Amino acid sequence: MIEQRPFGRTGHMSTCTIFGAAALSRVTQAEADHTMELLLAAGVNHIDTANSYGDSELRLGPWTGRYRDRFFLATKTEERTYAKAKAHLHRSLELLRTDHVDLWQMHVLVKPDEWEQAMGPGGALEAFIEAKAQGLARFIGVTGHYTVAGWMHKRSLERYDFDSVLLPYNYAMMQNPTYRADFEALMQLTTARNIAVQTIKSCTRGPWPGEARHAATWYEPFTEQHDIDTAVHWVLRHPGIFLNTPGDIHLLPKVLDAARRLVHGPQSALDPAMAALAPTPLFV
Repeated sequence: MIEQRPFGRTGHMSTCTIFGAAALSRVTQAEADHTMELLLAAGVNHIDTANSYGDSELRLGPWTGRYRDRFFLATKTEERTYAKAKAHLHRSLELLRTDHVDLWQMHVLVKPDEWEQAMGPGGALEAFIEAKAQGLARFIGVTGHYTVAGWMHKRSLERYDFDSVLLPYNYAMMQNPTYRADFEALMQLTTARNIAVQTIKSCTRGPWPGEARHAATWYEPFTEQHDIDTAVHWVLRHPGIFLNTPGDIHLLPKVLDAARRLVHGPQSALDPAMAALAPTPLFV
């Protein structure tokens, strides 16, 4: 079975691999059904989707409506005002066929002007706080991409005590001294406050080298099982963090298989193997 870890202070024991439901953005319902059956068989108990992930919430609805108690259910919005964020949440609840989500997140909150709007009067934060008070979202969080994510998350946590953060984490990005320092500073803060940390882009080889693409991800992923094992195990050897699976349903079985076979040990012991894969950073 896949290891479970405390998801911050929520009281939920989440599988260390969280299903990144961006993988359902552009699939048929039959493909989504097969994917959900795979997740249930693997014991994955945490789903992360977003209102902006194409048909993801629509495809999840038949499953989250039927098996609501089997999953810690998270979604996101990129709206920055109170009214639009609130409308997004109710749309998500309708599509997901539930009366509440376990985690609602401000998505990709990294641009200073958007941050000021979301955190200011009439901003999305007001909708998030209200939703938590009303039980429509049990917990609230913030997500980010790019090299500024760690620094911006610290800023967000200074403004409000969010329950979770999400940001990129892989070997290539951690070779950037500034990003590494920001990530480690964020980890010190989240550890002290018992805030859950989700990570993305674990299986990234680098930007696509050309027009031809063989996966649904917007970056070139590792595809061989050995390479995926190395990348997944490198991430999951970091205690207390979670790996959100890549946005391709065909990579998912390999990532779950790698997670099942996780062997704990020093993360640094895998550094030579990761370096040999020669990944390149998506964000510079």
